[in-house]
Amino acid sequence: MAADPWETERLDLTGYLARLGIPAREPSRHALDELHEAHVRTFTFDNIDVLLEQHPGVGLDAVQAKFAGRGRGGYCFEHATIVAAALQRLGYDVVRHLGRVGDPAAGTQQGRSHMVVEVRLDGRRLLCDPGFGMGLLRPAPLTDGAESDQDGWPYRVVSAGDGLWGLQRYREAGWELAHTTDEFEVKPIDIVMSHHYTSTFPGIHFRSGLMVGKHLPGRHVMVTHQTVTVRSPGEPTEHRALRDGELAEWLRVLEVPLTADEEARLLERVAALG
Repeated sequence: MAADPWETERLDLTGYLARLGIPAREPSRHALDELHEAHVRTFTFDNIDVLLEQHPGVGLDAVQAKFAGRGRGGYCFEHATIVAAALQRLGYDVVRHLGRVGDPAAGTQQGRSHMVVEVRLDGRRLLCDPGFGMGLLRPAPLTDGAESDQDGWPYRVVSAGDGLWGLQRYREAGWELAHTTDEFEVKPIDIVMSHHYTSTFPGIHFRSGLMVGKHLPGRHVMVTHQTVTVRSPGEPTEHRALRDGELAEWLRVLEVPLTADEEARLLERVAALG
């Protein structure tokens, strides 16, 4: 048997599932939904380590030490890496993909700087997106035109042709393209290179501003160094300026387990961003 290039046998599956608070189950749609939702409700989407210039990298050992070990979150490469490894260890047929955030029609699309996970289960293709700013609660069918209700938030997958898949979410102005995923083969070095770009390139948004987001019961909260955005299904989006001294409060609400030194350095860094 060929060696697994993703080294998923190194994952502490028991520790990861304990952090999520769920048991190991045989592969099924219910079990997949359970794991995906538990993950996005447990860990924040954030770029804190990039801002603090202490990112440990996207290798599985570093990611599981951060997520399963400390209960910290991160951004897409980390989320997708540990979810893919866990699903593979649990017996799912897993494919890793890279994609581009934004809408090319609006001139906002970026490089291949997003990572998602495809699961092939019972003859169906399912899109797992655990590491997007406001991503899916549960996997969505990877089928052209398939709509998915995510506890009141409508999402839709559309074929963009040539093996490209767009994930849309319904906002106040209608359907909005969140990102486009391709089907080119992905190898571990591709994730390392993409992470290197998004964590070190001068002017990249992950280095110039804070983002901390999480699915909470009945709402999704995203906090930046300047704003607070709260989205609740069927309600107008609350978007306002971050008040002085408020960031520390949100770190508690979002349950971001920083050390005292990390929090102090983060608050200092955010203050310098203005």
